[in-house]
Amino acid sequence: MIRHVVFFSAKDPADLPEMRAGLSILADIPHASHWELGENLALDQISGDAVDLVVYAEFADEAALAAYKAHPLYARSIAHVRPLRELRLAADFRA
Repeated sequence: MIRHVVFFSAKDPADLPEMRAGLSILADIPHASHWELGENLALDQISGDAVDLVVYAEFADEAALAAYKAHPLYARSIAHVRPLRELRLAADFRA
């Protein structure tokens, strides 16, 4: 299994509902066996940085993750969210 975790912060906190809407598009991509979007509840105590939104997904294998990223809804989500975000940090790992 591949776990996919992506952290986002907004340029402007007022854009968070619009970012959430853009990221929610990803939920309709069929290749994930599990998919979640949530708001971060914590401020990093060491750096003081804040992440606003987190996408968490699970995929059967690397092929499923690649199919997710190649799906047209993935590109639509990126086009919607990219202008609104300050930070995007992604990690994929085997479970």
